[in-house]
Amino acid sequence: MRSYRKYVNLCVFLLILATAFQVDYNPFTINLAAMGSQVINQKDALYQEIQEKKELYSVKPQDAYIDRVWKKTAGRNGLEVNIEKSYEKMKETGIFDESKLVFDQISPEVSLMDLDGSPIYRGHPEKDMVAFFINVSWGEEHIPEMLRILKENQVKATFFIEGKWAQQNSEIVKMIDEQGHVIGNHAYNHPDMARLSNQAMIDQISQTNQILTAITGKKAKWFAPPSGSYNDQVVYSAEDLNMETILWTVDTIDWKNPSVSVMINRVKDKIHPGATILMHPTPATANGLEQLIQLVRESGYRLGTIDMLLSEER
Repeated sequence: MRSYRKYVNLCVFLLILATAFQVDYNPFTINLAAMGSQVINQKDALYQEIQEKKELYSVKPQDAYIDRVWKKTAGRNGLEVNIEKSYEKMKETGIFDESKLVFDQISPEVSLMDLDGSPIYRGHPEKDMVAFFINVSWGEEHIPEMLRILKENQVKATFFIEGKWAQQNSEIVKMIDEQGHVIGNHAYNHPDMARLSNQAMIDQISQTNQILTAITGKKAKWFAPPSGSYNDQVVYSAEDLNMETILWTVDTIDWKNPSVSVMINRVKDKIHPGATILMHPTPATANGLEQLIQLVRESGYRLGTIDMLLSEER
């Protein structure tokens, strides 16, 4: 009788277990869904093909360096295929398509700011971008028209502004800043920087910084010596103030008041990847700026500020 009760109790217990749990559950069964798609993808022929071909499309980053002629030169990010994202874009067709590859940018080991003191003339020589540098110490009557053209064409430029001029034209400086252009330092009263004492160099740059900051609330980090006159000490003085010395590679010679066609042809003959195009607020530039923008774009280049031009981003 006691054995019979044990048998009944065991049957009831097993019946309860069967009701409470799925009878087909096996704790040793591998749940592929829970493991995520990555394990499955790695066995997929397309996934493997992307993985095998990724090195063919990878580009190594390029460190910043000091060129013998062009001095400090910005580095450039490398490219590495993002296998997961590339697979997601191709898996619908199941066919490898290089136009659907997704890349991650890889930073170089040496950046522009890691280099010793040296001026900067250009962007990376393989970067399909150029920048307009507008040096300002006179010509305020032409700036509103230039700003209008830049705005209508969705172009951001870099204005290097003299400190003394900024004091007298603070509203124009604010207008330049509010429209999203970069403002740099062009010394206080347009001296020949290479002929100054070390202290006078510092004074010219720092006094202008104070004025520009008071107007815009921002600290300038780029310094363009008037007339491009500099020596090593000018570069070191700017560096002591955490600034980089900027020059140019293409001069419009607009201060000689050339015809628009002469100015356009001059730029056309000299434009190149990473170019920095120097101009001033003159009648020639005000009249020819729209054509200059068109020329740059038709030549296959984008237009950006100095920050964009010197960025390692592709």
